[in-house]
Amino acid sequence: MAQQATPVRRVRLGKAIGSEPTAVSGVVLLLPGGDEVSHRKPTALLAPSYLRTLGRRLTRAGRGEGLAAHVVHYRFRGWNGSDANQVSDALWAADEVVRRYGDVPVCLAGVDMGGRAALRAGGHEAVNSVLAIAPWLPEEDVAASPEPVKQLGGRRVMIVHGTNDERTDPELSFRLAARAKKANRDVCRFEVHSDRHGLQQHREEVLALAEDFVMGVLFGRVLSRPVRDAFAAPPPLGLRMPLASGFGRRR
Repeated sequence: MAQQATPVRRVRLGKAIGSEPTAVSGVVLLLPGGDEVSHRKPTALLAPSYLRTLGRRLTRAGRGEGLAAHVVHYRFRGWNGSDANQVSDALWAADEVVRRYGDVPVCLAGVDMGGRAALRAGGHEAVNSVLAIAPWLPEEDVAASPEPVKQLGGRRVMIVHGTNDERTDPELSFRLAARAKKANRDVCRFEVHSDRHGLQQHREEVLALAEDFVMGVLFGRVLSRPVRDAFAAPPPLGLRMPLASGFGRRR
């Protein structure tokens, strides 16, 4: 009996969140989390409701400017060590944006392990900005090379992390941001006081902060004062900026 070949898994872009604009002038690629090691097929659970909520909010805010948002569907659930599968999938997705939409700015927005993938893939020529929410980063090892940051040069980068995150270490994202800001002033990091990994306690404030950042970096909208101050502050002052109280309710 002939054996069936194992199907080749391919990365793909999910359907545009909301109604895709007739003329796309900016794209957000939403990068879910995953497992440290796994070659299993991803499930819908890897695109959490938090990420889709962010995508819907951004598409509503950017409808007039021509914003499209897509969730990236990975080939595998795992990062898988040096294979860094989620990074190559994110780079493919940025290439696909160029193929579909042409020369438009791209923001990589990742949660958990997707945050690390967004930071790693930030050097793609189409990417002008990176948003990493509660990023999963490897424990620092003096014998290993540090997590790279040179690829973030020329990009605007925002990291958001809860101070009580027990799944991904906020201290590691602080250290990465500190190294990145030495070479690129356009790096900032907000701490969400007492919030955990899911950032549910200050959910509205975090979503509003993300919206403010993305609309500013993709379409030139005026950034809110907390974000402007965070970018302008020299290291390390711009890296432990607390999330402004009531941020999500200002209008």
